[in-house]
Amino acid sequence: MKDALYQLKSCEKVVIPFLFYTTEKERQMMSYILTDSLGNVVVIDGGQAFNSEYLLKTLQEITGDQKPVIKAWFLTHAHSDHIEAFLRVVESGQAVIEKLYYRFPTEQFIEANEPSASYTIRAFNEAFDRFADYAQVVETGDRIRIGKMDFEVLQVYDEQETKNAVNNASTILRLSLNGKKILFLGDAGIEAGNRLLKRYGSDLKSDICQMAHHGQGGVTREVYAAIAPSVCLWDTPDWLWDNDAGKGYNTHVFLTVEVRRWMQELGVKEQYCTKDGTNILYL
Repeated sequence: MKDALYQLKSCEKVVIPFLFYTTEKERQMMSYILTDSLGNVVVIDGGQAFNSEYLLKTLQEITGDQKPVIKAWFLTHAHSDHIEAFLRVVESGQAVIEKLYYRFPTEQFIEANEPSASYTIRAFNEAFDRFADYAQVVETGDRIRIGKMDFEVLQVYDEQETKNAVNNASTILRLSLNGKKILFLGDAGIEAGNRLLKRYGSDLKSDICQMAHHGQGGVTREVYAAIAPSVCLWDTPDWLWDNDAGKGYNTHVFLTVEVRRWMQELGVKEQYCTKDGTNILYL
């Protein structure tokens, strides 16, 4: 097995009536599988509930096992497009998860500051007994070694940040593997990004960067300039990539096209995007 980073799309033609969505083109999500040559498998987030079938199928293909072993599963924040697939996989019993790493605000905090997202944290809390034995709350500065993969927790949520509350509560991770640094920003917004920049400055420099909040409405240009990546990973469907909700290119309210321009100005050499399907990067 080579060392690889998988960026996943959702499964075509899977109909979950509860969600009323069938393809990755209609809703954004975030899902990564990381492997090393020692056979270790790590998942970051996982996507929405209807992404879970494709995620499991991919994990089975990578491991060669019907019940794949996941050494570690990281959850960045408690939004449905990031954690629902994890909950479905746990419920299915079709994978062995050895460790879950996360740090979420309380249900009360989310209810007070972003009540529209409270159903997701409730679902997580209601299912918690299923994975309590292997769940670990992370802190800023934690280092987690899994085979050849070295993860550092650069930032966790600050309860004083109540604007854009759940996105700004994203746990920000950096992976070091084979001399490369891969930064996962989750859905960090402007406030969380500014806090990150103040803490680390130019030490944020990384080779690969997962674009904050699906490439729009996330961290500022100054944060990306400090990261100075050569490769960007976009968890972005077609319509969001083009900021087109049906009235034409760059006619909607999102900032994706502007952020794409920033990356061109910063000299990013490679862009990988979920609108193009499953991407595999070998490190």
